[in-house]
Amino acid sequence: MGAGRGPLFLRRADGWLLPLEVERWCARADAVDLMVLGRCEGAVLDVGCGPGRLVAELAARGRPVLGVDVSEAAVEHTVRLGGQALRRSVFEPLPAEGRWDTALLLDGNVGIGGDPAALLRRMSQLIAPEGLLIAETLPDVDVDERVSVHIVRVTDARGAAGPDFPWARLGTPALLRHAARAGWRPVDQWMTGGRSFVALRNRRDRGDRLDRSTSSTAEPPKSTAVISSQRARNP
Repeated sequence: MGAGRGPLFLRRADGWLLPLEVERWCARADAVDLMVLGRCEGAVLDVGCGPGRLVAELAARGRPVLGVDVSEAAVEHTVRLGGQALRRSVFEPLPAEGRWDTALLLDGNVGIGGDPAALLRRMSQLIAPEGLLIAETLPDVDVDERVSVHIVRVTDARGAAGPDFPWARLGTPALLRHAARAGWRPVDQWMTGGRSFVALRNRRDRGDRLDRSTSSTAEPPKSTAVISSQRARNP
Protein backbone atom coordinates (compact mmCIF):
# COMPACT_ATOMS: atom_id res chain seq x y z
CA MET A 1 0.00 0.00 0.00
CA GLY A 2 2.84 2.36 0.75
CA ALA A 3 3.97 2.21 -2.87
CA GLY A 4 0.57 3.27 -4.18
CA ARG A 5 0.00 0.15 -6.25
CA GLY A 6 -3.50 -1.28 -6.60
CA PRO A 7 -6.06 -2.39 -7.04
CA LEU A 8 -6.48 -3.81 -3.54
CA PHE A 9 -9.66 -5.04 -1.90
CA LEU A 10 -10.99 -6.16 1.45
CA ARG A 11 -12.53 -9.58 0.82
CA ARG A 12 -15.19 -11.10 3.06
CA ALA A 13 -15.60 -14.88 3.44
CA ASP A 14 -18.62 -14.86 1.14
CA GLY A 15 -16.57 -13.27 -1.66
CA TRP A 16 -17.85 -9.70 -1.25
CA LEU A 17 -15.14 -7.19 -2.22
CA LEU A 18 -14.63 -3.67 -0.90
CA PRO A 19 -12.22 -1.64 -3.06
CA LEU A 20 -9.44 0.21 -1.24
CA GLU A 21 -8.55 3.63 -2.65
CA VAL A 22 -4.81 3.06 -2.57
CA GLU A 23 -3.96 5.55 -5.30
CA ARG A 24 -5.86 8.36 -3.56
CA TRP A 25 -4.34 7.53 -0.19
CA CYS A 26 -0.84 7.62 -1.69
CA ALA A 27 -1.40 10.92 -3.50
CA ARG A 28 -1.25 14.36 -1.95
CA ALA A 29 -4.14 15.54 0.22
CA ASP A 30 -7.05 16.53 -2.04
CA ALA A 31 -9.61 19.31 -1.66
CA VAL A 32 -11.86 17.24 0.61
CA ASP A 33 -8.92 16.28 2.80
CA LEU A 34 -7.89 19.92 3.08
CA MET A 35 -11.36 20.91 4.24
CA VAL A 36 -11.16 18.28 6.99
CA LEU A 37 -7.67 19.36 8.03
CA GLY A 38 -8.92 22.95 8.22
CA ARG A 39 -11.21 21.86 11.07
CA CYS A 40 -8.40 20.31 13.12
CA GLU A 41 -7.43 21.94 16.40
CA GLY A 42 -4.03 21.92 18.11
CA ALA A 43 -1.98 18.73 18.06
CA VAL A 44 -3.38 16.03 15.78
CA LEU A 45 -3.27 12.23 16.02
CA ASP A 46 -4.03 10.45 12.72
CA VAL A 47 -5.12 6.89 13.56
CA GLY A 48 -4.60 4.51 10.66
CA CYS A 49 -2.54 7.15 8.86
CA GLY A 50 -1.71 4.86 5.92
CA PRO A 51 0.90 6.33 3.54
CA GLY A 52 0.75 9.61 5.42
CA ARG A 53 -0.76 12.21 3.09
CA LEU A 54 -2.63 13.93 5.94
CA VAL A 55 0.28 13.75 8.37
CA ALA A 56 2.62 15.20 5.74
CA GLU A 57 0.22 18.04 4.93
CA LEU A 58 -0.20 19.02 8.57
CA ALA A 59 3.54 18.76 9.20
CA ALA A 60 4.20 21.04 6.23
CA ARG A 61 1.92 23.58 7.88
CA GLY A 62 3.99 23.37 11.07
CA ARG A 63 1.29 21.59 13.05
CA PRO A 64 2.20 19.05 15.78
CA VAL A 65 1.00 15.76 14.26
CA LEU A 66 1.65 12.05 14.67
CA GLY A 67 0.48 9.17 12.49
CA VAL A 68 -0.17 5.68 13.81
CA ASP A 69 -0.44 2.59 11.62
CA VAL A 70 0.23 -1.14 11.91
CA SER A 71 1.80 -1.26 8.43
CA GLU A 72 5.58 -0.88 8.31
CA ALA A 73 5.42 0.21 4.66
CA ALA A 74 2.85 2.89 5.50
CA VAL A 75 4.91 4.25 8.36
CA GLU A 76 8.07 4.35 6.25
CA HIS A 77 6.19 6.16 3.46
CA THR A 78 4.89 8.74 5.95
CA VAL A 79 8.40 9.40 7.21
CA ARG A 80 9.70 9.82 3.65
CA LEU A 81 7.04 12.48 3.13
CA GLY A 82 8.36 14.40 6.13
CA GLY A 83 5.83 13.31 8.75
CA GLN A 84 6.23 11.50 12.05
CA ALA A 85 4.63 8.08 12.50
CA LEU A 86 4.67 5.05 14.75
CA ARG A 87 4.14 1.45 13.71
CA ARG A 88 1.69 0.56 16.42
CA SER A 89 -1.90 -0.41 17.07
CA VAL A 90 -4.16 2.28 18.44
CA PHE A 91 -4.93 -0.13 21.29
CA GLU A 92 -1.27 -0.17 22.38
CA PRO A 93 0.27 2.55 24.56
CA LEU A 94 0.78 5.78 22.60
CA PRO A 95 2.59 9.06 23.28
CA ALA A 96 0.70 11.86 25.05
CA GLU A 97 -2.38 9.79 25.87
CA GLY A 98 -5.23 11.99 27.03
CA ARG A 99 -3.66 15.18 25.64
CA TRP A 100 -4.27 15.17 21.87
CA ASP A 101 -6.44 18.07 20.75
CA THR A 102 -7.76 16.36 17.61
CA ALA A 103 -7.84 12.80 16.34
CA LEU A 104 -8.71 11.56 12.86
CA LEU A 105 -10.47 8.33 11.86
CA LEU A 106 -10.67 8.77 8.08
CA ASP A 107 -10.59 6.46 5.04
CA GLY A 108 -12.73 3.80 6.70
CA ASN A 109 -10.69 3.67 9.90
CA VAL A 110 -13.80 3.66 12.08
CA GLY A 111 -13.64 -0.04 11.20
CA ILE A 112 -10.34 -0.69 13.01
CA GLY A 113 -10.61 -3.67 15.32
CA GLY A 114 -14.11 -4.60 14.21
CA ASP A 115 -15.61 -3.14 17.41
CA PRO A 116 -16.68 0.52 17.03
CA ALA A 117 -17.67 0.85 20.68
CA ALA A 118 -14.24 -0.28 21.87
CA LEU A 119 -12.49 1.96 19.35
CA LEU A 120 -14.49 5.03 20.40
CA ARG A 121 -13.78 4.34 24.07
CA ARG A 122 -10.10 4.09 23.25
CA MET A 123 -10.22 7.36 21.30
CA SER A 124 -11.77 9.03 24.32
CA GLN A 125 -8.74 7.97 26.37
CA LEU A 126 -6.34 9.42 23.81
CA ILE A 127 -8.00 12.78 23.26
CA ALA A 128 -8.11 15.61 25.79
CA PRO A 129 -11.41 16.45 27.52
CA GLU A 130 -13.47 18.47 25.02
CA GLY A 131 -11.01 17.41 22.32
CA LEU A 132 -12.21 16.85 18.77
CA LEU A 133 -12.64 13.58 16.86
CA ILE A 134 -13.32 13.72 13.12
CA ALA A 135 -14.51 10.41 11.68
CA GLU A 136 -15.42 9.43 8.15
CA THR A 137 -18.52 7.27 7.68
CA LEU A 138 -20.26 5.52 4.81
CA PRO A 139 -22.28 8.12 2.87
CA ASP A 140 -26.08 8.00 2.71
CA VAL A 141 -26.51 4.65 4.45
CA ASP A 142 -27.31 3.35 7.93
CA VAL A 143 -24.90 0.42 8.08
CA ASP A 144 -23.61 -1.15 11.30
CA GLU A 145 -21.69 -4.22 10.19
CA ARG A 146 -19.00 -6.43 11.75
CA VAL A 147 -17.03 -8.56 9.31
CA SER A 148 -13.90 -10.68 9.05
CA VAL A 149 -11.88 -9.68 5.99
CA HIS A 150 -8.49 -10.07 4.36
CA ILE A 151 -6.63 -7.98 1.80
CA VAL A 152 -6.39 -9.27 -1.76
CA ARG A 153 -5.38 -7.97 -5.16
CA VAL A 154 -7.93 -8.26 -7.92
CA THR A 155 -5.67 -10.78 -9.65
CA ASP A 156 -5.63 -13.16 -6.68
CA ALA A 157 -9.10 -12.55 -5.23
CA ARG A 158 -9.83 -16.25 -5.45
CA GLY A 159 -6.38 -17.43 -4.52
CA ALA A 160 -3.66 -16.36 -2.14
CA ALA A 161 -4.72 -13.84 0.48
CA GLY A 162 -3.45 -12.21 3.64
CA PRO A 163 -4.60 -13.21 7.13
CA ASP A 164 -8.14 -12.50 8.26
CA PHE A 165 -8.75 -9.58 10.60
CA PRO A 166 -11.88 -8.02 12.14
CA TRP A 167 -13.35 -4.91 10.51
CA ALA A 168 -16.48 -2.79 10.82
CA ARG A 169 -18.49 -0.62 8.43
CA LEU A 170 -20.55 2.29 9.80
CA GLY A 171 -22.93 4.86 8.42
CA THR A 172 -23.43 8.14 10.25
CA PRO A 173 -26.50 7.05 12.30
CA ALA A 174 -24.69 3.97 13.58
CA LEU A 175 -21.57 5.94 14.46
CA LEU A 176 -23.63 8.49 16.38
CA ARG A 177 -25.32 5.72 18.36
CA HIS A 178 -22.00 4.20 19.36
CA ALA A 179 -20.51 7.63 20.06
CA ALA A 180 -23.30 8.59 22.46
CA ARG A 181 -22.74 5.43 24.50
CA ALA A 182 -18.96 6.01 24.52
CA GLY A 183 -19.24 9.55 25.89
CA TRP A 184 -18.99 11.67 22.76
CA ARG A 185 -21.07 14.74 21.93
CA PRO A 186 -21.84 15.32 18.21
CA VAL A 187 -21.05 18.82 17.01
CA ASP A 188 -21.29 18.57 13.23
CA GLN A 189 -21.84 16.26 10.28
CA TRP A 190 -21.39 16.99 6.59
CA MET A 191 -20.92 15.51 3.14
CA THR A 192 -18.58 16.74 0.43
CA GLY A 193 -16.99 15.18 -2.60
CA GLY A 194 -19.06 12.03 -2.12
CA ARG A 195 -17.61 11.50 1.37
CA SER A 196 -19.36 11.74 4.73
CA PHE A 197 -17.93 13.03 8.02
CA VAL A 198 -18.89 13.46 11.68
CA ALA A 199 -17.24 15.73 14.25
CA LEU A 200 -17.50 14.77 17.93
CA ARG A 201 -16.42 16.33 21.23
CA ASN A 202 -14.94 14.25 24.02
CA ARG A 203 -17.13 14.49 27.11
CA ARG A 204 -14.64 12.65 29.32
CA ASP A 205 -14.19 14.44 32.62
CA ARG A 206 -10.76 15.90 33.32
CA GLY A 207 -10.65 13.90 36.53
CA ASP A 208 -10.72 10.69 34.49
CA ARG A 209 -7.52 11.37 32.56
CA LEU A 210 -4.28 9.49 33.12
CA ASP A 211 -2.02 12.47 33.83
CA ARG A 212 1.28 11.48 32.21
CA SER A 213 2.60 15.04 32.04
CA THR A 214 1.97 18.45 33.51
CA SER A 215 1.70 19.84 29.98
CA SER A 216 -1.77 20.27 28.52
CA THR A 217 -0.56 20.14 24.92
CA ALA A 218 0.35 16.94 23.11
CA GLU A 219 3.72 16.72 21.39
CA PRO A 220 4.87 14.04 18.97
CA PRO A 221 7.83 11.87 20.03
CA LYS A 222 11.26 13.42 19.55
CA SER A 223 12.48 10.69 17.20
CA THR A 224 11.33 10.80 13.59
CA ALA A 225 9.62 7.42 13.77
CA VAL A 226 9.41 4.21 15.74
CA ILE A 227 9.12 1.46 13.16
CA SER A 228 8.53 -1.47 15.54
CA SER A 229 5.70 -1.69 18.05
CA GLN A 230 8.10 -3.49 20.38
CA ARG A 231 10.39 -0.48 20.84
CA ALA A 232 10.17 2.12 23.58
CA ARG A 233 6.55 2.45 24.66
CA ASN A 234 7.13 5.35 27.10
CA PRO A 235 6.93 8.73 25.30
